[in-house]
Amino acid sequence: MKIVLSIFAQSKRQSLNILNNNTLAIRKYINNISSLQILHLLRFTTFLIISMIFTKSHLTIQRIGDFEIMLFIASIVSFFWVTGIIQSFLSLYNNNHAFPGEKNNSDHKSPEIFNAFLVLSAFSALFFLMLFFLKSNVHVFNDISNIPYANLLLIYILISNPTHMIEYIYVVKHRSMHLLWYGIISYSLQLVIVAGPVIAGYDINMAFWGLIIISVLRLIMLGILLKKYAEFKISIPFIKAHLSLGYPLIVSTLLSGSAQYIDGLIVANKFGAGDFAIFRYGAKELPLVVMMANGLSNAMIPEFSTTEKTRMALHTIRTRSKRLIHTLFPISILIMLISNPLFIAAFNPHFRRSADVFMVYILLIISRLIFPQTILIGLKHTRIVMLASAIEIILNVSLSLYMIQFYGFVGVAVATAVIYVVEKMVLIAYNYYKLGIKPNEYIPVVLHLTYSSLLILLFVLIDHRIIKLY
Repeated sequence: MKIVLSIFAQSKRQSLNILNNNTLAIRKYINNISSLQILHLLRFTTFLIISMIFTKSHLTIQRIGDFEIMLFIASIVSFFWVTGIIQSFLSLYNNNHAFPGEKNNSDHKSPEIFNAFLVLSAFSALFFLMLFFLKSNVHVFNDISNIPYANLLLIYILISNPTHMIEYIYVVKHRSMHLLWYGIISYSLQLVIVAGPVIAGYDINMAFWGLIIISVLRLIMLGILLKKYAEFKISIPFIKAHLSLGYPLIVSTLLSGSAQYIDGLIVANKFGAGDFAIFRYGAKELPLVVMMANGLSNAMIPEFSTTEKTRMALHTIRTRSKRLIHTLFPISILIMLISNPLFIAAFNPHFRRSADVFMVYILLIISRLIFPQTILIGLKHTRIVMLASAIEIILNVSLSLYMIQFYGFVGVAVATAVIYVVEKMVLIAYNYYKLGIKPNEYIPVVLHLTYSSLLILLFVLIDHRIIKLY
């Protein structure tokens, strides 16, 4: 009996050692950047799978269009201030006058977290009230007089936006494994709760109730994290600093991010709900590109707190972006080649025209994998980011309205791809001439130009039917 117990104990120790070794191997590759990138990818992929399920279900294009316009409105009234508030919070967390000193202790209770939550919640309430009083006067499509399911949309806007704090609490507290598991569990639940009712035969309004339910669950999770990591101390000086740093980011995000929303608004007013759904399904960047780029950018913002850290951060951005370029450009080239059959297989033949829009949006990788804005936000030079965004929005509106006359809604997408590059060129020039930061310090210039040229060449060949995909 003792021999058996000895063998069992030895086997148990070996199993635990193997498990610990595997855990250490996994943790080697899991950090704030990779976890945030994976979470962003999970978010996009979840909505993509939900869209695919809807197109294969009993829902008509009109009902799918209703769901898309609800998500579109929820995003267009909140994306800019959520992004601005979060980015300014990341920049201030380790570098502010109200609560000086770096918060290296992951268990330290932070008043910055609580005050950032208050600001985010206040903006959610403000835009909830604004849309509540304006909902009867908002016209989106040229053939629909009001917003579908407006009351559900209002509830979703109110409770979903503060929950974005969850992932960034994990980031500033360096809880990368927690962030990874939160993303996996949260978006797995969202897929089931949102798509499940439609699979069961219910109407689209039940899917939107699913979004509200998952937002409530995330709100509960946020409360738990606030209790654990936040010091419940209101600081007017910090809130003022937060808003002072954040308002240029809010405005710049509104202006630059509005490019894609302006695309949607132009198409919505020129066409009907069905065409809008077709455009929206195609007007999606390659998820890996968006999520990996945004994850890298947001994770690096807190790393510019000192001169020494700035030099290290520039090197890290260059190294990480080089890795992304080698990975994501070849994937983009491959996806561009198979985009048409991919859309038909993923959705249905009615959405074939979505592939034309999607191919244009693939070109946005050229601007996405350049990160001058990360440096400027990290160093608190947010006004130039706002100015560059203002230039972008003026060019986008003008070029979109011009291009739609000749190429339909595909021309709108082309205008967006062009002006995104212009914006990044303005920021790169500012970094060089005003801050003395050379492009090659954070951009692998030759590598990026080579891949960009190949991708543009492929697009031209496909567009002129020299390469025929269908």
